[in-house]
Amino acid sequence: MKIKGIVLPISRIKIGKIGELEVKCVFDNLKNAENRYEEINNRLGDPSVVNNYEEYKKLMKEYSNLEPIVLKYREYEKVKKDIDDARELLNQKLEKEFQEMVLAELDEARTKLEQVETELKILLLPKDPNDERSVIMEIRAGAGGEEAALFAGVLFRMYCRYAERRHWKMEILDSNPTELGGFKEIVFSIDAKGAYSRLKYESGVHRVQRVPTTEASGRIHTSTVTVAVLPEVDEVEVEINPADLQIDTFRAGGAGGQHINKTDSAVRITHIPTGIVVTCQDERSQHKNRERAMKILRSKLYELAQLEQETEIAQARKSQVGTGDRSERVRTYNYPQGRVTDHRIGLTLYKLEEILDGDLEEIFDALATNDQAKKLAMGAASNE
Repeated sequence: MKIKGIVLPISRIKIGKIGELEVKCVFDNLKNAENRYEEINNRLGDPSVVNNYEEYKKLMKEYSNLEPIVLKYREYEKVKKDIDDARELLNQKLEKEFQEMVLAELDEARTKLEQVETELKILLLPKDPNDERSVIMEIRAGAGGEEAALFAGVLFRMYCRYAERRHWKMEILDSNPTELGGFKEIVFSIDAKGAYSRLKYESGVHRVQRVPTTEASGRIHTSTVTVAVLPEVDEVEVEINPADLQIDTFRAGGAGGQHINKTDSAVRITHIPTGIVVTCQDERSQHKNRERAMKILRSKLYELAQLEQETEIAQARKSQVGTGDRSERVRTYNYPQGRVTDHRIGLTLYKLEEILDGDLEEIFDALATNDQAKKLAMGAASNE
């Protein structure tokens, strides 16, 4: 197995303190980024570049990545100039009323500078190279029997509704439904640029507390469901030796022993070196099931390679919001109280119905903000 072009998600780049304690190399880099931004802007107007699709596409991507950093840097420089101008005015002999106005503007500019500094630091944080990718998600029923399987179905619908709200394309890759309408497991893809950046925090154990419809005494049961979020990768990024694969075919079956068809269309692929097993049976075509199984396998191998390449990443993740740790309890959905609690950041929202209907932005924004804050703290600590 070969993994091409893996860029480790967490960089060792140190982010210096900005403002009164300027770090020269940071500002040199920002000035270089501004110069490069202007250079690309000029080149994008060159007819020879416009007519070269590959070069134009490459430059546009770099331009888009640089733009928010350069614009924020320019805003930072402007606010700094406003502060210098105000200080210079205060050194002059001013009327009391005008002096008070300048002091108020100076205080306002200092507050603005702190805000812009923080925003600039966030923009300078190393990016997770997987953030722009589509995802493959796995939802598996855990403790709780049929009740866990039913809640797996609820979570699947929640992510479907979220994808619909954002006009993202969703496709079921494999499923193992139960007779009551739940899932022992379901695997699906969400095809959209940036899907991983929003959904990566969902990996982990999701707990539900509710009264099952089959419970006559009205007791609250606790069940668990495990969610895994994998970045989707292309064939060229993960090379798999066919000799490392054991491929079995069998007859696909549904809930209650119902056969989807009468041919051996289901596919089970075992990657012998790692022991990873992937099964697909939702399509009637053996070829399509094999294609989907390979798609899932590539993502699993890619994730495994990332973790194996850098143990340091796994340690760093533990100090963040838990991306990728499937054994971590991440969230509780409490039906009697209409409450959803994310345990990693201590966020509790009393809007269970809305969240289960796909209204997840508030949770995702809070998780991303917390992740950024922790990375900033780690960067500051490493500079001390």
